[in-house]
Amino acid sequence: MAWVYIPQNPQGRFYIGQTENLAARIADHNREDAFEGKFTRKNGPWTLIWKEEHPDRSSAMKRERQIKRMKSSAWIQTQLLNEEI
Repeated sequence: MAWVYIPQNPQGRFYIGQTENLAARIADHNREDAFEGKFTRKNGPWTLIWKEEHPDRSSAMKRERQIKRMKSSAWIQTQLLNEEI
């Protein structure tokens, strides 16, 4: 089982990723012991706001690429989170 997920930081920025261990990955994004070179560690804390289960990593990677191609926080808000802008 694999996951595509989107956490959001307090500034409203989104991160799109995929993983086979969702809890460990979110914890890794929120680590405070190493900041250099990691976008999520420098811009956190992150709260998981959306997740989607996939049968395998290949499927999750395809979905992650699809979402990243949208390059729009408005698309994430309206299509995935069902929010009005």
